[in-house]
Amino acid sequence: MTTLGCALLPTFAPQQYLPIARAADAAGLAEICLWEDCFKETGIAAAGAILASTSALRVQLGVLPAPLRNVALTAMELATLDGMFPGRLEPGIGHGVQSWMEQVGARVASPLTLLREYATALRALLAGERLTVSGRYVSLNDVALDWPPTTAPAVISAGTGPKTLRLVGEVADGIALDGGNGMAKLRTAIDTVRTAYDDAGRTDAFKIVISVPTATGRDAAERVRAWLPSWDLPSDEPEEYCVWGDSAEEIADGLRRFAALGADTVNVQPLESEPDPESLVRFLGQEVRPLLA
Repeated sequence: MTTLGCALLPTFAPQQYLPIARAADAAGLAEICLWEDCFKETGIAAAGAILASTSALRVQLGVLPAPLRNVALTAMELATLDGMFPGRLEPGIGHGVQSWMEQVGARVASPLTLLREYATALRALLAGERLTVSGRYVSLNDVALDWPPTTAPAVISAGTGPKTLRLVGEVADGIALDGGNGMAKLRTAIDTVRTAYDDAGRTDAFKIVISVPTATGRDAAERVRAWLPSWDLPSDEPEEYCVWGDSAEEIADGLRRFAALGADTVNVQPLESEPDPESLVRFLGQEVRPLLA
């Protein structure tokens, strides 16, 4: 069964996060996904506040840019949150948007090498291993967490280009695909990741997470068509990228199309024009989720 969640974009102000998360938790949504875009809200700070303010909601961190953080510090932060809220945090990492990494002086010559070293070390540290490694970007000397998670959380990674997707299939516990991907691109991305996973001889669990831009209400179609150009997406085939409608049945039908690509989790991504995100997550949890189940 595909899990229904909500992707909370950093275009929403920090003061909106907790009311939205509490509404999602009360409505029975399983997951909320945070985005960490430069130079907006941080994922770790928001995750901690949301976890402390809700009772059952899982938080996906989608995603922490590896160039900005030493891997040991990331492992410490994630393990601390997992210790406080066991099983409710799902970390995500990526090699970062290169223009943003350039702005802060953190751009590396080989983002893929960094992501490979970082993901491998992070997963090992969260599994309680003691590491001594000397890589191009990750260097650890006899490092282990004093308080590792009782059960190591899955480490998801973002990816868009084919090289990154193949790497994610090799070294991560899942793939996060954002709302700028259309159906055809999502299908190709998932096939690429799965092929790399198989070629690596893996048999462990692997999670596929898709975020889907979604609008509800009588003006939903107009809002979708106005949103597409802002992401440099074609407006003549909105159904390739978005779901919209005025009823729970319409939204559920649209989300099923994306779930059928093989998604374990479909995160509804509210548009920046969403007038009432709290009502939206209540609608998703109370009316759409039962239809998907």
